[in-house]
Amino acid sequence: MRTVLLTGPGGSGASTVALATAQQLRAGGATVRFVTAGRPVPAALGEGLSVTPVSGQQAFEDLWGPLAQTLAGWLPGFAVPPSSSVVAPPGSGELALLAAVAAARDTTDVLVVDAGPLPQALTLLALPASLRWWLAQVAPTRVRVLGAVRSAAVRAGAARRGPVDDVLAALPVVERLLDGLTLDDPARTSVHVVLRPEHAALAEVTSAATDLALGGQRLASVTVNRVLPAGPGEWWAARAAQQEDVLRGAGGIGVPVHRVAEAPHAPVDLAGLRALDAALPPTEAPDAVRPVPVRVDGGWQLALALPHAARGEVELTRWADDLVVDVGGRRRSFPLDSLLRRCVVAGGRLVEPGTPAATLEVLFHPDAELWPAGLLRREGTPA
Repeated sequence: MRTVLLTGPGGSGASTVALATAQQLRAGGATVRFVTAGRPVPAALGEGLSVTPVSGQQAFEDLWGPLAQTLAGWLPGFAVPPSSSVVAPPGSGELALLAAVAAARDTTDVLVVDAGPLPQALTLLALPASLRWWLAQVAPTRVRVLGAVRSAAVRAGAARRGPVDDVLAALPVVERLLDGLTLDDPARTSVHVVLRPEHAALAEVTSAATDLALGGQRLASVTVNRVLPAGPGEWWAARAAQQEDVLRGAGGIGVPVHRVAEAPHAPVDLAGLRALDAALPPTEAPDAVRPVPVRVDGGWQLALALPHAARGEVELTRWADDLVVDVGGRRRSFPLDSLLRRCVVAGGRLVEPGTPAATLEVLFHPDAELWPAGLLRREGTPA
């Protein structure tokens, strides 16, 4: 199954482009499921599609029903609110959308995801890695071993089942769910951004390209939507100049750019949707580049692509067996392989900052306490 995810700054028209793309794929013979976190899709525009609307509030209510019964058993005397009164916490929308994407796996040829505004989409794409990281923190190998012993004791009747056993039973389910997701694989999930021809929107999309790369994704294309035609007078000339400047800037992001003209009114049927010519053109999937250490004098170098990252906004930290990279407040933890775990971080530099080729190069030196002295001498590193 291939996933096509569309997003953009608020008001960009990403939902319309997503719907036009889904209908074009269906017309080409593919089975298409359309998952949307936006407004309900009018029947005339969703004709022939399997449409899955996602509501964070509704999803949380559905989850709360059986959970409330469990909580009532754990906490006798505590007034547990019913589903009809519970308020969904922040982040429920992104989690509900993630669950809908997971549920659609292998049910269709193409999954088109209208992921909502750009910040929400970036959170959605970062969720699988974040959840895997937290699972590793709260349930490391030693905890899982103890959990397996406890589960065996419960099955044998030597221990009473309690809340901790429900948590232990849920861990494999969550891990299987995460393992089946491909949101961080650019070869299987393509991310497309739609923006209006405005400088603020262009800056937001350029920053998003960095955030996507930090999470292992790549921006597949940019659609500049609602481009006005030429007109008379100074106002039209100023708008035309801004539009052309934004189009040039979009081309500088380093991905294919699609241009969609402004329409006099929103489409109300499939004919009007096709007339917009807003569907994404075919694009090649970006390469899924996984960072691997490369041998250099005195150690190894790990290169992390961070397109458009600027000097002064990148921070680097080593914690236990992870390399932690922070770019403009967004953070990702990269688990180090067995080679780099036995090394120390000797330095880092950002090359070609502010360009599509911006790369963080991290230098590692062997840790003398973890490497045999003889091997260090053969590697040319002082013991």
